[in-house]
Parts: sequence; C-alpha cells; structure tokens
Amino acid sequence: MTRKQKRAPRELQLCRSIDCLRQELAALTMQGESLALVPTMGNLHAGHLSLVKAAGKLADRVVVSIFVNPLQFDRAEDLAAYPRTLEADVEALRRLPCDLVFAPESGEIYPDPEHATRVHVPVLSEILEGASRPGHFDGVATIVARLFNLVQPDIALFGEKDYQQLLLIRRMVDDLDFPVQVLAMPTVREEDGLAMSSRNGLLTPEQRKQAPALYAALKSVAEALASGRTDFETLEREAEERLKAAGLRPDYIRIRDAEDLSEPRAGRPLIVLGAAWLGEVRLIDNILPI
Repeated sequence: MTRKQKRAPRELQLCRSIDCLRQELAALTMQGESLALVPTMGNLHAGHLSLVKAAGKLADRVVVSIFVNPLQFDRAEDLAAYPRTLEADVEALRRLPCDLVFAPESGEIYPDPEHATRVHVPVLSEILEGASRPGHFDGVATIVARLFNLVQPDIALFGEKDYQQLLLIRRMVDDLDFPVQVLAMPTVREEDGLAMSSRNGLLTPEQRKQAPALYAALKSVAEALASGRTDFETLEREAEERLKAAGLRPDYIRIRDAEDLSEPRAGRPLIVLGAAWLGEVRLIDNILPI
C-alpha cells in the first residue's frame, strides 16, 4: 500500500476512551484516507518510533495505541513493573507522522476482565513463548483483535523482534478475515546488537553489559547453519551453554521453520529464536532468515 495523497497538517489527538476514539476516527477517515495502526504498550523507544515513521510513509493517517495489556502478562509482578511513560510517549509522537494516540485505562477495554471474551490461536499459542508463558498469546490475540475492530485500520505494523507474535497475528487475521494487512518491520538494535525493548530499561548497568550475549549466541547458530551444519539439537545446546557462560539463564534456543515455527525441514527457510533471563528481566530475540 502507498499513501493516496499528501498528508494535511493535523494536531495530534489523545483519546483515553472508546467514545473519543470513534469520534476522532470518524474525522480522520471522512475523506476516505488510508489508516495505519501501530499497537504498542508504551515506554516507546527507537524501535517503536521506526514503526510509526514507516506507517507515515504507507498510509495517510496513523493511529498509535498505548495499552499495557494485563491479559498477556503471566506474572503479576511483571505487569506491575512494566514502565508507563505516557506523557513522554505522546511528546515523542508529536514529532512524527502520528495523528491519534489511543491510550485507554484497563477498565475501558476490560470492564469485567474475569469474564472477558478471549481469542485463542491454536498451535502457535502453545509452543516456544507460549509454552514458557501460558496464556500470554491469548492475551495478545485478544487485544489485537479488539484494536482491529475498534480502529478498522487498512494496515497494521509490527516488529520482527516478537516474531512468534507476528506469525500468530497473521494467522488470526487470515482465520477471522480481518480486512487489514499485517506488515513486519525489521528489529531495531543497539550498537552492540541488543534488540531494543522497553524491558531493557529494567536492566542494571552490569546486566546491560551482559545482555548482548543473547544476540551473539543466536548469531553463532545462524553462522553455523549458513556454513552447512544440520545438527540442530547440538547447535541449540551449544548456544545455551554459551549463554550460561555469559551469566544469562537460558529459557530456550530453538531452530525452527521460519514460516510456521514447526520443526526444521530440508530446503525450508529457518529462523533461530531465543529467550533468556538476566535477573528478573526476560529477553527475547531472533535471527532470520537462514
């Protein structure tokens, strides 16, 4: 999709309610302009902002959602610790092609969270990240489906860092016939290779020095695969040992089919995915395609 017309200047609007969102969306789309959505949980960094910049090139109008979704946290302490920086986020977005920020309180989205309808995507919800974080992807699918219904975007942009999430959302869109094109944007990294993440701010200075070891371990597997090695389980074990030696606590390192995260097969593109703990902070990353 390309932008249909030159963007007319418009002051960024902040909506905290669904009623406000609907009123502002009606004004945004009354001229038939194309609409992009960038879903986030806030505490915006350069990776998020790159998605917004890309959205501004692909659509006439851009909506950014900021919502710390309680349904996708498997640990109450992780939800409580997640950084909330709405004022700074909005200021950062004012300098970008963003027309509307939707930042509802939890009760606006889930008036009765215990009995809220959930969306479940089989298989992809239950492996890798899903196995480590039960219920996480039901929360992701539920909030993204809700946002797609509320915003009705033409396109939605997601980062490749959360690769399993990206595939899951694409599967949900296909299965439920959402009229939205899901676009993937490359992972944005620090100079030392660490994938940008809002959780990086929770690392101590010493942990921050250790954190790039995850990317280094994944890169070592990718280089071995590119050289022709096919002893996948051995490569995974070697990478996990490398993480331990660097002071990280590996959750998993896995080589998978890049299209559906099934077990690797000959002649198919591969992806290397990993997750590891540094203290109380859990890091994830991936390298693709191979």
